[in-house]
Amino acid sequence: FWLKPSRLKSGAPADPSPESWQRAPQAQPFSAAMPKNKLGGNKAKRAKADATKAKKELEFKEDGQEYGQVQRMLGNGRCEVQCFDGTKRLCHIRGKMRKKVWVNQGDIVLVSLRDFQDEKGDIIVKYTSEEARNLRTYGELPENVKINETDILEGEHSDDGVEFDESGGVNLDDI
Repeated sequence: FWLKPSRLKSGAPADPSPESWQRAPQAQPFSAAMPKNKLGGNKAKRAKADATKAKKELEFKEDGQEYGQVQRMLGNGRCEVQCFDGTKRLCHIRGKMRKKVWVNQGDIVLVSLRDFQDEKGDIIVKYTSEEARNLRTYGELPENVKINETDILEGEHSDDGVEFDESGGVNLDDI
């Protein structure tokens, strides 16, 4: 592109004719070896976090720990847990798990008991439904415990315990 001549030092305007214009120095083209943006937009952070899950080793309870099932969420990182020793405890989700591991109602968790408060504890591990089923087969959990029914497909025709009367037909003329 072209640059117009500026005013002279005396303050008089320079020659306005196009012959007095100068050619601007051209910058050399620069090409960096940058990776192509395949993600972009608002989903980039979500796609970045997609890592392959490594199979973690199943954690069993030790002294001062108890298995439990989350009864209800109370907010502020707290929840009510029915422990399998028969005690209902107010449990706090530990800081390492917050915003990384989402604890929901009905989840099987490992609770660290407090020495000074028996009715309170800290959730230290959340088990997936597959891990909870493994714990039940190893005899760590009682047989009557229900493991997250939302993750388990009970069969092709699950009616959720509702019985339907299919013997009576429906007359479309009555409708």
